[in-house]
Amino acid sequence: MDLVRRPRRLRTNPAMRDIIAETRLHAEDLIQVLFVRDGIDHPTEIVSMPGQYQHTIESLVEAVRSAVDAGVKCVDLFGVPRDEDKDSEGSAAWDPEGILNRGIAAVRREFGDQVVIMADTCLDEFTDHGHCGPLTIDGTGETVVDNDRSVHLYERMAVSQARAGAHVVSPSGMMDGQIAGIRQALDEQGFQDVSIMAYSAKYASGFFGPFRDAVGSSLQGDRKTYQQDPANRRESVLETQLDLEEGADMVMVKPAMAYLDVVREVADLSTVPVAVYQVSGEYAMIEAAAANGWVERERIVLEALTGMRRAGADLIFTYYATEVAHWLSQGKR
Repeated sequence: MDLVRRPRRLRTNPAMRDIIAETRLHAEDLIQVLFVRDGIDHPTEIVSMPGQYQHTIESLVEAVRSAVDAGVKCVDLFGVPRDEDKDSEGSAAWDPEGILNRGIAAVRREFGDQVVIMADTCLDEFTDHGHCGPLTIDGTGETVVDNDRSVHLYERMAVSQARAGAHVVSPSGMMDGQIAGIRQALDEQGFQDVSIMAYSAKYASGFFGPFRDAVGSSLQGDRKTYQQDPANRRESVLETQLDLEEGADMVMVKPAMAYLDVVREVADLSTVPVAVYQVSGEYAMIEAAAANGWVERERIVLEALTGMRRAGADLIFTYYATEVAHWLSQGKR
């Protein structure tokens, strides 16, 4: 065949494929997600997320150490309170002795600025009804999450996390005006240098299922009135633009796998770093398929994360961060 162009020339061996790869993963791109639980004396495996744990304060510090040693530069912490500490507003979320703030403080004492400490800034783990803010009755008599009251409580939570030592707060409740409110509250309390990671495009997704086990969720009903409809794309653009105008330092799309078109859209318009969250359901599906021998675990994990970077994500929240950082150090991709 008389062919001038033979694209296969650039696929002939591993070294050739490496030098022309358009998208690369680095340990610095990955954010390790970790859970710290009150009232336990040893790490407890999350049944629906094999290999992931609810940590004690002590094992949390060791998990962060493992991440740092592997080259991971950021961890995202979620708190799991005792059931008796939950209430209708989630007040344990801003208690200095609440489990998440104690976990943040322990990691900051141990590592200082060696690793970026990000804290989840949402009330769903701390409320006895499992929603992302206090409930109220609207004009039609329906029970809904009170947007403005929730934002005020997020402000308290964010300030408490900053005091505990968080470098970044990450409001994930999808309340209107949450970024502006938190930015003002942080600035007024002298935390101008604490960053905000905005969950700008967070969908009411079925992929969150295993996460409910991870945080011991008390959710009653669903979150469709405040998280986005999976059918909508333009809405993500609006939400991201609003968060940027309100002062977000970073923006996020969540989940990842089914929303890579949204990641691309947000990456094209954003003037700040863009993150994506490979959520619990995505993790659980990979683990289940790999355990059954249906997929090659390492290969599919790296392929999934590379796809997120290719779509435009600068940062990836993933339960695989520490493990993948080790793989990358061995030259795998």
